[in-house]
Amino acid sequence: MSVNEATEVYETGSFDTARPGGVDVPPFPVFDAPGIPENISDVSAVHREVTYARALGFRPLKMDIWLPRQATAPVPLVVWVHGGAFQLGDRRELPPTFAPNSVFRLLNEAGIACATADYRHCLEAPFPAQLHDLKAAVRYLREFAEGLGVDPERFGAWGESAGGHLVALLGLTGGREDLHGGLGAQAHSSGISAVVDFYGVSSLVDIPPMNTPDGLLPPALTAAVPAGMSLQPEYMLVGGSDDPALLAAASPVSYVTADAAPFLLIHGDSDGLVPHSQTDLLAAALATAGVEHEVVTIKGGDHCFFGAEDQLDAILAAAVRFFSEKLGRP
Repeated sequence: MSVNEATEVYETGSFDTARPGGVDVPPFPVFDAPGIPENISDVSAVHREVTYARALGFRPLKMDIWLPRQATAPVPLVVWVHGGAFQLGDRRELPPTFAPNSVFRLLNEAGIACATADYRHCLEAPFPAQLHDLKAAVRYLREFAEGLGVDPERFGAWGESAGGHLVALLGLTGGREDLHGGLGAQAHSSGISAVVDFYGVSSLVDIPPMNTPDGLLPPALTAAVPAGMSLQPEYMLVGGSDDPALLAAASPVSYVTADAAPFLLIHGDSDGLVPHSQTDLLAAALATAGVEHEVVTIKGGDHCFFGAEDQLDAILAAAVRFFSEKLGRP
């Protein structure tokens, strides 16, 4: 801006004190475009490190988007949500029993896109921040669906452990405006059409205390936990409280209605962290509401399907097959 232009702005009274120098400043972006994908195999191209939402005071929320390279028409998409007791993990990590990238690759091989999304951990923000984040991820994917080559009407979600809890909530709260959250892309639905829940928590009120082996959580890992706060994941999720009302408000069983998405629930009968009874509670609620669902019990399966590694290929294939059936093949 020249001196004369500045004088004119001042004398005409059009100077905006909120805009220094009277210069328009664009609003800060709340998300980024997906960018250019990287071809990583004959099957998959990946958009990496995509910022799907920003929130003041927090790290940018990231996702990777795995696209099937051979697609000739818009494809279904599944959002993968990692576990980690609401305390650990990120979008790139699969359970230690899974082969690296296996979930993403298998979906792409079936002609289904996969977005694997980060979300805020419990000490970053209490529930429902985690659900708000994932709803923002779903809306983001609809915002850019055409450019990504995905069908915004055919979205599903798949998660394990804490991620199973969160995808269950995605499948149960698509119509709940009070849980929409204000982050990221707006003017899109955050609903999904199919859920695969691997050994997720269904009722935080009824989950037994987590017994962790000595040395599993070394002091260098827990040093940032506020003094006196319980390490029980369900209490940490709701801000360190054991209030049954808060725990119930963060529980999938509290949100079951007849319009919920179809569910596939897979859980080991020897799970020492999240007992199979958690899946039983959700299955009973879905049955009462008349929601389509199936329970698959893995004999000898502990958490992450430890002890049932020889069944893992069949387990993953069943999940992919479920999405192909419910979301439709490309």
